[in-house]
Amino acid sequence: MPRRFLSAAILIAMLPLLAGCGFNTIPTNEESAKAAWSEVLNQYQRRADLIPNLVETVKGFAAQEREVLEAVVAARARATQVQVTPELLENPEAFKAFQDSQSGLTGALSRLLAVVENYPDLKSNQNFLALQAQLEGTENRIAVARRDYIEAVRVYNTSLRTFPSMIWASLWFTDNEPFQNFTVAEDKMDVPNVNFGNGG
Repeated sequence: MPRRFLSAAILIAMLPLLAGCGFNTIPTNEESAKAAWSEVLNQYQRRADLIPNLVETVKGFAAQEREVLEAVVAARARATQVQVTPELLENPEAFKAFQDSQSGLTGALSRLLAVVENYPDLKSNQNFLALQAQLEGTENRIAVARRDYIEAVRVYNTSLRTFPSMIWASLWFTDNEPFQNFTVAEDKMDVPNVNFGNGG
């Protein structure tokens, strides 16, 4: 029997054993985390696609709010300029740059929607209402996608550091690095003060 054939037969015979002892844990968790990350990007792209329509709709009603509108457009441009590569998940600086750009866009959108409150005609415009509903739905989807990604990264990073999968990480998956996760900026962690004052 040729030696190559014998080696292949032994490897095939060992596959169930390898799977049973956790060999597949790391690649399985890695793929789950990557899939969760793809959904995060999908929802961010959906938001970026909606913004031009939202801005054009608001322009017609709130021309004097040019500064706010320009801030939204600039924030969208910065958010879409960040290069998203597979290595981004393993690079803390690149991941932070991506997160900062998306946070900037979130802040700009919040200011825009707050300004809209001053325009009753705009608030009742059907096109604006439809866009606003889609944008709010997208923000909720982003929150869910980020939550799912955080959990997937937790599982993946844990598999790199815990027994028995850590054995495979040290012997076989030596190039695998922990994935980066979302963090909350310090200024977002301040608890808002509620003060009804003496007048209630």
